[in-house]
Amino acid sequence: MVQPREDRNKPERSLLRPVAGLLRTAGALTAAAALIWPAQAALLATVLDGWVSGPVDLTETAVLAGAFLVLGLVRAAIDHRAGGRLFGAADVIVARERGRVIRRETRSRSEVSSAAIAATAVQTLPMLHPWITRYRAAMTRTMIVPAVILALALYHSWAVALILAAAGPLIPIFMALVGMAAEDASRKHLREIGTINTMLQDRLGALLDARALGAVGRVLTDFAERADTLRRQTMAVLKIAFLSSAVLELFSALGVAMVAVYVGFSLLGEVTFGAWGGGLTVWQGVFLLLLAPEFFQPMRELAAAWHDRAAGRAVLGAVTEIEGSPRLPFLGKATLADPLPGPAALSLRAVSVRLGDTVRPLPDLTLGAGGSAALVGPSGSGKTTILHAIAGLLPLSGGTVTVCGRDLNEQTADAWRRRISLVAQTPHFPATSIGTYLDPDRTGRDPWPALVAAHADRFVRALPDGLQTRLGETGGGLSGGEFRRLMLARAIFEGRDVILADEPTADLDRHTADLMIETLCNLNRRGVTVLVATHDPDLAQAMAQRIEVGS
Repeated sequence: MVQPREDRNKPERSLLRPVAGLLRTAGALTAAAALIWPAQAALLATVLDGWVSGPVDLTETAVLAGAFLVLGLVRAAIDHRAGGRLFGAADVIVARERGRVIRRETRSRSEVSSAAIAATAVQTLPMLHPWITRYRAAMTRTMIVPAVILALALYHSWAVALILAAAGPLIPIFMALVGMAAEDASRKHLREIGTINTMLQDRLGALLDARALGAVGRVLTDFAERADTLRRQTMAVLKIAFLSSAVLELFSALGVAMVAVYVGFSLLGEVTFGAWGGGLTVWQGVFLLLLAPEFFQPMRELAAAWHDRAAGRAVLGAVTEIEGSPRLPFLGKATLADPLPGPAALSLRAVSVRLGDTVRPLPDLTLGAGGSAALVGPSGSGKTTILHAIAGLLPLSGGTVTVCGRDLNEQTADAWRRRISLVAQTPHFPATSIGTYLDPDRTGRDPWPALVAAHADRFVRALPDGLQTRLGETGGGLSGGEFRRLMLARAIFEGRDVILADEPTADLDRHTADLMIETLCNLNRRGVTVLVATHDPDLAQAMAQRIEVGS
C-alpha cells in the first residue's frame, strides 16, 4: 500500500518547523530579487531600441544605465539579505539536530555504533545545509517567477508564451524522475559512510591484535575494498547529478533557442504571427529575448537543488533510523542531585536486564557498607553488565536493585550516582588537562593526595606540563597502567562511598597490578565499599567476597 503523501513528508515538516517562518521570508525575498530582472530587461530593451531606431542620446543612455545599475545593487542587497536568513536557518537546524543526536545517545544508548553516530553528527548533518539554503528558496522562486514572466511574455506575444509554456513543464517532470534515483543513491552513499567509519573504528581498536596475529595485510585489504565501495557510491551520486543536469540544461537551451529563432524571424519580417496586432517591435523582441533565460533560470536552480533535497531527505532518513533504533535508557534524569542518604550498601535480587532482544539474568549479591567483593567469571558472562546495572545505566527487565536501603529507580538513581565512582575498563579522557579531568567540578581542591594514593603522582610529575598536560581520548602518551591509576585517582579525589571498578588490573604488569590492588584495599580499609569485575586471581583474593558470574 502506498504511504500517504502527508506521512512521507511529516519528518521533513517537523525538521523545518522551527525555521519555517524564516524560510518563507527568505524565499519571498529571493523571488522579489528575481522579479527585478524584468525591470532591468525593460531598461536594456529601451537602450537598444533607441540605438537601433535613431541617433544615440548619450544622456538618456547614461540615465538608463544608472537606473539599471541601481536595480542591480538593490537585487544584490536583497539576495544578500535572503542568503543570510537561509544560512542562519540552516545553522539552527543542523545545530538543533546535532544536539538532539548527542543528547539522545547520552540519555539512552542505541545499538548503532559510536562511529556511525559520530559520522552522522559530524559528516552527515552538514549535508542538510544545501537543502535548506538552496532548495526551499528555489522552490519559492519556481512557483512565482516563471508565472510572472509567462504573463509578461503573453502580454507581448502569445507565440513566445506558448513556447515557454510547452518547454517549461518538461524540466519539473524529468527533475522528479531523476530525483527518485538521486535520493536512493544518496541513501546508499550515506549508509556506506557510516559503515566505513564503523569499520575504521573497529580496525583501529584491534590494530595491536592484528599486528600480533600478522593480519595487518588483511585489514588493509578489507579497508581498501570498503573504500572502493564508497568511491563507487560517490560516483553513482555524481553520475546522476551530471547526467540529469545535462538533460535539464538541454531543455532550457532548446526553449531559449526557439524563442530566439521566433524573435529573429519576426523582426526580419519572415514571421507575421504570434504577436498581438502585428509583428514584434525591436523593443519587444529584445525584451522577450532577455526574459526567456530568466523564465527557465528558477527551474534550472530547482533542478540543481533537487539533488540537494534528495541528499537532505537521505540525511533525514539516516537520522530517523538512528532515532528509531532500539535503545538502552539509563535510570534517572542525569541531573545534579544531593547524595542519597544511608549506608552505602547494595544488593541484587532476581535481577534481569534486556540487552537488545536478549534478557540476561544476573546473580543475586549482597554487599554491605564498607565491604568488598570481586565478580569473577569468563569474558561475556555479565560482570560489566552487573556494574552497569548497579550504576543505573541499564534498564531492568525484572528484579530489584537495592542501594542505601532503597530501590534503585528513576527517583533515586541520580542521588545514588553521587555516592559512586565507576572506573571503566576502557579509558576516555575529555579534551581537557589532567587537572581539570581530576576536578571536573572545579572545586579548587588539591589533587595531589589522590594521585599519591593511586600511585600516580610520579608519572604525572614527570609529564612535560604536569597537571596541565592534555591527553587524547584514549590516554595517549600514558601506558595502560598509568591511565588506569589516573582513573582511580579521579575516583579517590571525588571521595565517593562506593567504587565500581571494571577490570582495574587488566593488561598490567604484576608490579603495577599490585599497586592497583593495594590502592583498592586501602580505600576499603578506610570504609569505601569496593566492587570489582576481574579475571585477576590476586585481586579476587584481596576482596572479602568472591561472586561467580555465569557459572
